[in-house]
Amino acid sequence: MGSSRRQDLEDRLIEFAVSVCTIARQAANYAEAQGAESKRDFAHKMRTCLKELRETLVWLTLVGRMKLCATSSPDLVTAEANELISILVASIKRATNRR
Repeated sequence: MGSSRRQDLEDRLIEFAVSVCTIARQAANYAEAQGAESKRDFAHKMRTCLKELRETLVWLTLVGRMKLCATSSPDLVTAEANELISILVASIKRATNRR
């Protein structure tokens, strides 16, 4: 394999890893929301999770359209991201309606 092709593969793997790390960061934001000091604080932290999740969805779409991943994982992760967005939106609505 030529040096250029190895570098391309390495760049692709790094970009994929960045996407995975971004997804993992959402879990940390959610864990922080669980320790919220009030319903308002909880809603604020959940909105941060939602914002990060939507950004991740954009990156996953980019990875999929550029065909940077040879497997169907971007599609599976994208589907999960959409479901999680729906759950977070519902949680935020419940938290803000209870105030």
